[in-house]
Amino acid sequence: MPVITVEWLAGRTAQQKQQLTAALTKAFVDIAKVPADQVWIVFRDVARANWAMGGRLLEPPAA
Repeated sequence: MPVITVEWLAGRTAQQKQQLTAALTKAFVDIAKVPADQVWIVFRDVARANWAMGGRLLEPPAA
């Protein structure tokens, strides 16, 4: 049973999550030969204030 964790910035729509769910599941079925009902996907929507890149917060704290 593969578990796929997707961590990304919050704000994606349910439709985007559904499309990605279908594509990731299809890839595991086609490539890893795993039954579709065994593919688990967890979305972790993280607020911009909790992400940093290049040594800087994506959303700087209010002054």
